[in-house]
Amino acid sequence: MSSIPVSTSRNSLADRLSTLLYTRRGLLLTLLLAPPLLWFGVIYLGSLFSLLANSFFRLDDFTGQVVREIGFSNFVEIFTPTNLDVALRSTVMAISVTVACTVIGLPIAYYMARYARGPQKALLYVAVMLPLWSSYLVRLYAWKLLLAKEGAISWVMQSLHLQWLLDALLSIPVVGGSSLSFSPMGTFVVFVYMWLPFMILPIMAAIERIPGSYLEASADLGASPAQTFRQVTFPLAMPGIAAGSIFTFSLTLGDYIIPQVIGNSTLYIGQVVYRQQGVAGNLPFAAAFSLVPIVIIGVYLWLAKRKGAFDAL
Repeated sequence: MSSIPVSTSRNSLADRLSTLLYTRRGLLLTLLLAPPLLWFGVIYLGSLFSLLANSFFRLDDFTGQVVREIGFSNFVEIFTPTNLDVALRSTVMAISVTVACTVIGLPIAYYMARYARGPQKALLYVAVMLPLWSSYLVRLYAWKLLLAKEGAISWVMQSLHLQWLLDALLSIPVVGGSSLSFSPMGTFVVFVYMWLPFMILPIMAAIERIPGSYLEASADLGASPAQTFRQVTFPLAMPGIAAGSIFTFSLTLGDYIIPQVIGNSTLYIGQVVYRQQGVAGNLPFAAAFSLVPIVIIGVYLWLAKRKGAFDAL
């Protein structure tokens, strides 16, 4: 007889707790999000604040030891012509890769969303995702072989008697080099290949969410397919383009492996941070310089948010 009140009391407590969580959805959401947010705050934000703290220190040139004294010498050094040139070069490359991925990815995403059906759509999905199933380094070194002076691309150009065109491109001072595998042009090509899937998928998701009635209404009002695309489809696909650009821009801006393997002696932000921290041991300046892409990406995210990018993520 004594077990009945205990069971009733437990059931009553569970019922009250269930009722409380059901009526106060905010409390339930808080309990669910508290552990990951706590982890995020301690690990991720803690690391960023530690990075910021180290950027105010300096490296003793004589002993090579970090001097933990507050100063702004690292931030002053960022604004030297050499470092500003690195930041500008990295930003221009990130913007160029984003534009190229948009130009290439938009038609593919539009076709996949509007015209591809059944097995064809599945095949296109696999084709877009297939590069992501292999190792990053395997794909990178495969492109190194393709772009080499004796590689497949050079062989094809020679077979088509277009070697003169390739030589003309490589002779351009800003983008050329001794070969495609040792030039900013080759770096750009590999960046576009690597990040293109991250542009196609968000654009396709945005186009798929456009109601078909909008396109039918545009046609009923006398708009041609080209006008419908310019005035209806493209504006409504902008959140997907902005979402994809977040990936392509930020991944390009922070990558240091591709410019290290495919490229000449010109440096990018990721390479400078890697060399200062891993080779020179100058952790304070590496920390200060790593804040440059964080600021640039922060501004870019703010602009992308205004375009509704986070609605398409």
